[in-house]
Amino acid sequence: MSASTIIVGHVDRVGLIQLNRPEAHNALSGALIKELLYALESFEGDPDIGAVVLTGNEKEFSAGADIKESEQSEPSPANAHNQDYLKNLNDGFSAFHKPIIGVIDGIALGGGCELAMMCDILYASETATFGQPEITLGTIPGARGTQRLIRAIGKSNAMHMILTGETISAKEAEAAGLVTKVLPADQVLDAAVETATKMASFSAPVVAMVKKAVNKAEELGLKNLSSTSNSDSCQ
Repeated sequence: MSASTIIVGHVDRVGLIQLNRPEAHNALSGALIKELLYALESFEGDPDIGAVVLTGNEKEFSAGADIKESEQSEPSPANAHNQDYLKNLNDGFSAFHKPIIGVIDGIALGGGCELAMMCDILYASETATFGQPEITLGTIPGARGTQRLIRAIGKSNAMHMILTGETISAKEAEAAGLVTKVLPADQVLDAAVETATKMASFSAPVVAMVKKAVNKAEELGLKNLSSTSNSDSCQ
């Protein structure tokens, strides 16, 4: 029997998910995505869980797509954007109504960076690095990374990261607006759990309403914002 690709637990009302493929730099395999979505579904239906913290390990959050696995299937990684790459993962995160705090320690590259951006809030260690190096492989970010990145750090910064394949440091990510807090590696996970615990202490329906309203505002911009907020408050 193969080992689990994630480790799932909880601290009081905070669900914990740790990516667990250190031998593959936490690459996003089909099995890992399946287990991750199952864990989110379980936490979604658990009334005792009010928020989730997603993390990797001290060396890497995730190096991105499992290229070896992708090369064994069609289409190839170079055609990832044509197959709506990681669509199930996108849909799973979008359907999750509770706050998710991503804790990034080490590298978050390609699909790993995109997975990080699916979280609602990002905390990073001082040694974390972020990047979208897909262009060096002859492809583009395939999990809506182009859209999320431009919303997080602006068009010019997003263009530079994606077109050069260069990485940015945790401090640069914080300054650009991608990361909320940068902390020493031995403090970042505890800080994220503390914040998640605070969020989980509030009214679950109100927290879900806030998350939905903020996400809609990001997607729609200021246009229709008033009608969206009024619609959410009536539900």
